[in-house]
Amino acid sequence: MFSAFNTFNASALQILIILSLLLASAAQISFSSSQSNSNSGVNVWPKPRNFSWPQPQQANLLSPNFTITFPDHHKYLSSSVKRYLQLILSEHHLPLVNPSSFIHINTSAPPLLTLSVTVADLSAPLHHGVDESYTLTIPIAGGAADLAAQTAWGAMRGLETFSQLVWGDPSLVAVGVYVWDSPLFGHRGVMLDTSRNFYGVQDILRTIEAMSANKLNVFHWHITDSHSFPLMVPSEPELASKGSYGYSMQYSPADVTKIVEFGLEHGVRVLPEIDSPGHTGSWAAAYPDIVTCANMFWWPDGVDWADRLASEPGTGHLNPLNPKTYQVLKNIIRDVATLFPEPFYHGGADEIIPGCWKADPTIQSFLSEGGTLSQLLEHFVNSTFPYIVSLNRTVVYWEDVLLDDNIKVQSTALPQEHTILQTWNNGHNNTKRIVSSGYRVIVSSSEFYYLDCGHGDFLGNDSIYDQQTGSEAKDGGSWCGPFKTWQTIYNYDITYGLTEEEVKLVLGGEVALWSEQADPTVLDVRIWPRASAVAESLWSGNRDEKGMKRYAEATDRLNEWRSRIVARGVGAEPIQPLWCVRNPGMCNTFNSLL
Repeated sequence: MFSAFNTFNASALQILIILSLLLASAAQISFSSSQSNSNSGVNVWPKPRNFSWPQPQQANLLSPNFTITFPDHHKYLSSSVKRYLQLILSEHHLPLVNPSSFIHINTSAPPLLTLSVTVADLSAPLHHGVDESYTLTIPIAGGAADLAAQTAWGAMRGLETFSQLVWGDPSLVAVGVYVWDSPLFGHRGVMLDTSRNFYGVQDILRTIEAMSANKLNVFHWHITDSHSFPLMVPSEPELASKGSYGYSMQYSPADVTKIVEFGLEHGVRVLPEIDSPGHTGSWAAAYPDIVTCANMFWWPDGVDWADRLASEPGTGHLNPLNPKTYQVLKNIIRDVATLFPEPFYHGGADEIIPGCWKADPTIQSFLSEGGTLSQLLEHFVNSTFPYIVSLNRTVVYWEDVLLDDNIKVQSTALPQEHTILQTWNNGHNNTKRIVSSGYRVIVSSSEFYYLDCGHGDFLGNDSIYDQQTGSEAKDGGSWCGPFKTWQTIYNYDITYGLTEEEVKLVLGGEVALWSEQADPTVLDVRIWPRASAVAESLWSGNRDEKGMKRYAEATDRLNEWRSRIVARGVGAEPIQPLWCVRNPGMCNTFNSLL
């Protein structure tokens, strides 16, 4: 009986093994088939909304005399066309996966000679909501390809797409291709903090150039904070001369103009943020009388967390009760509005710490007479918001100004037609609270979109790291840990749980790099290719035609895209070993790792 049972078990086991091998083989075939469809080595990132390249996919030679014809009376489009023409003729990109295994290379067909660009409205400015759609047709017979766009900015997006369909040496171009493309969200950005650590102009330009290649269109420049004031404001020169880290770590008006113009040449808006009234300790070097709790220890010994002076080292808030505060601030706002043509002005207004304001005698008197800290913030907003609006600017604030548990303003102080709020806490919940109140929103949820998270903290004597049997710092030791992987960013649905009407108030999103532990040496690897993930998610979504999340398919394409932008000079970190690219499907799993 035992022997018979053993024999049966052995036979059953053999059958199970065979079935498992067959299933694994079928799965591998499935993965390989997916590979041939999703990664022929020639892809476009971010994936277009509608991309047709019928089987068998074909490529022809690109003429060495290839040219781009375009309406040459648009300053920024002209610059863009010249740049892309040089890139297309000289890049000679070599994909990680050999395209010849998947694509028919027709060297006997006539080469592609020309890309003809037409634009319906050359006068449309680069503002939020501008039409960035385009269509691209590359005929199979060679000759001329056509790129049609409503605006110059849409034409720039189409030029990037075309450049990614050219590869090899001699250059080949995908033919028989039709693309219709347009972004799902009008605001697709990267925020960079240049106060805590300084970034040179070339670092910012390189970032903007990489953003353009990824069809990101907003560089949110968090210029100043408590740690330094690097912006040279013409009417308030001492703010930078005394509040920056030094002369070599300042941005002159000429630097700003160079960055703004470079952004326009690449279809990227430059949105300035001058954070106030909090995060203003650096202002005290020039104007100590308008800054409360400046240069004080951030969390004094024996003081409860609720009574701290700042949430991290670097204290200082503007004093809303001092009239001089508004003289200085209005000079800054006026000069910033002159330097930056962008219609959005970011005023910050986040993280008002009660202890900092309470440290000031005049504010103590105000509170003793029945005033509140929320009234103090509202007085500040009422004294600055109308002035910003008078300069034809829409005001962007961090969500705290309306949602903070302790210090916030009434919604009547923030007219919806002139106000945009940017989220950073509590994920979908705060987005819902903002749009359900009727405000437009930019999503930068720290749980998903903060690029600095997971790299530890910067306190010099934090005992949390002195652990011998495990560590409290298992999530990366930072307040917003763990590290936000590209998959985490890619899969985040910024309109989750919203009604159809509420979705209309979501302008888009931004990934954010705060610079406590970042500087130019790590800039590229902190941002890329994770910002590429948000670029595709906000451009064409993170789901396939069946509504399924497509991050597995996107992995192969992102490997290829990362390789290409590295060759273009961006120090993007790898997402997989090269072995995974060369062994399609082998780095996936059949099982949940949860």
